[in-house]
Amino acid sequence: MTLNAFDWAIIIVYLMGMIGLSAYLARGQKSDRDYYLGGNKTAPLPIALSTMATQCSTNSLLGAPAFVAFAAGGGLIWLQFELAVPFAMIVLMALVFPLLRGLNLISVYAYLENRFDVRTRTLVSIFFQFIRAFSTGVTVYGISLVLMLCLNLPFWAAVLMLGGITIVYDVLGGMKAVIWSDVIQIVVLFGAILATIVLAVHLAGGLSIVFDQPARLRAVNFSSHGLGDGQTFAFWPMLIGGLFLYLSYYGCDQTQAQRELSTRSVADTNRALFLDGMMRFPLVFSYCFLGLCLGAYVLLHPDFLTALPLTENGEPNYNVAVPVFVLRHFPHGLIGLIMVGLFAAAMSSLDSTLNALSALSMQDIVKRHLKIELSGRKELILSKLLTVFWGSVCLFFAFFVGGISDTIIESINKIGSLLNGPLLAVFLMGMLSRRINGQGATGGLIVGFCVNLLLWRFAPKISWLWWNVIGFFTAYAMGYLISLAFAKPDPDRLKGTLFQRLPGSTQSRQERWGRYYVTLALYGAGILALLVYLTYR
Repeated sequence: MTLNAFDWAIIIVYLMGMIGLSAYLARGQKSDRDYYLGGNKTAPLPIALSTMATQCSTNSLLGAPAFVAFAAGGGLIWLQFELAVPFAMIVLMALVFPLLRGLNLISVYAYLENRFDVRTRTLVSIFFQFIRAFSTGVTVYGISLVLMLCLNLPFWAAVLMLGGITIVYDVLGGMKAVIWSDVIQIVVLFGAILATIVLAVHLAGGLSIVFDQPARLRAVNFSSHGLGDGQTFAFWPMLIGGLFLYLSYYGCDQTQAQRELSTRSVADTNRALFLDGMMRFPLVFSYCFLGLCLGAYVLLHPDFLTALPLTENGEPNYNVAVPVFVLRHFPHGLIGLIMVGLFAAAMSSLDSTLNALSALSMQDIVKRHLKIELSGRKELILSKLLTVFWGSVCLFFAFFVGGISDTIIESINKIGSLLNGPLLAVFLMGMLSRRINGQGATGGLIVGFCVNLLLWRFAPKISWLWWNVIGFFTAYAMGYLISLAFAKPDPDRLKGTLFQRLPGSTQSRQERWGRYYVTLALYGAGILALLVYLTYR
């Protein structure tokens, strides 16, 4: 079955609705701060939902169910990754964002200039922009392949349709459009997942059949360590490596941190982080459970595998199992709604990246180095033009990264893990150490990144999740050693940039958030208990 006119009408109405919403939200924009931070007026819940939507890309929505249902050694073991999220939130709420949010930043890398020097800020920002733009090109490539197959479009048309619509509403509405479109998209996406689960359970023969898959129900792997045994998805690398990955992703990645900087106060930032830490697992569990349902469905309907398109290796392309299932069993109209869910997942990831890259170019390059005197209106126009520029760059990359498409999810995570650990180290060098200077911070970043590159090239049996840990400690240690060869930091730069010097960071203030930390810790323990139960039931 293919899409008919009714399905396409639903898709077009949805896409036009996103543009209309962005045009509405663009009212009142007067400066780049309005464009990038929404005027610092956004409440915690929309920010938390927007963050979740960004993290749930089409690659995750389709790749995770495929991993659970079909991958050798797969199953619910992917859920181990989620154990780290609540604990990462505790650290970010207690240490990182009270300091960053209190500095009233747009670019999170402006903190590095306050603490170290302008060279550190510029280097880290440019480094991040390149890595993020390239990885986004890979993401767009993977998403466009899926849309090409589902919508029967040529690849270039899928790229331009996805990218063009996203660029338009991102340019119009800025961060407000990113956040509120993401809120709508996460609701649509979750509804699409639940509808597909209900049908898959029915066609598989009921929940008892779904849960009668011992190998796929295995959700923890305590027997491996991932340090040379070739077991990427063992418990310890996913917990410890995942912790460092999420600390960096939420705290030092502009695409995520920019949302937390958009709140009305430090307290609202912490509430957004808390909500994200509590709500993320149910979302991830839902699409992993969808994979479990598909696995049971295929046992009853083995002919389904012949309906899947083939990869270049002649193997079934399991990454499109969800949309093929939808096209095969859903009626027209509902097919259109499910395809809207795919668009929602794709656009919610792309829009955040474009806005973030534009913000970094504007704040860290144009305003910091070119020092062009611009009115608020001209700053706003230039910010929008930079969004178009980065959108074009990411779409351009999408046409030249086809070589890694077969492992798109792992490839994206590997690219990110090259930088996550060293980037986190640079920020914590500034927040926790008085001795480390700009030379040490930049030197540590470069060495940590290069060590991770060497691990990728020469140590393939070490789980890429460990790169987040190895890169962090390498960068931090080298940063400290390099700093010893240069003068101590200017004492004036330490004021307001060290965690222990943060105004208001008193014991009483920390105690007020204690119940949130305890709740997150118990929640993480509860997730672990659930995974153990599923494995050994």
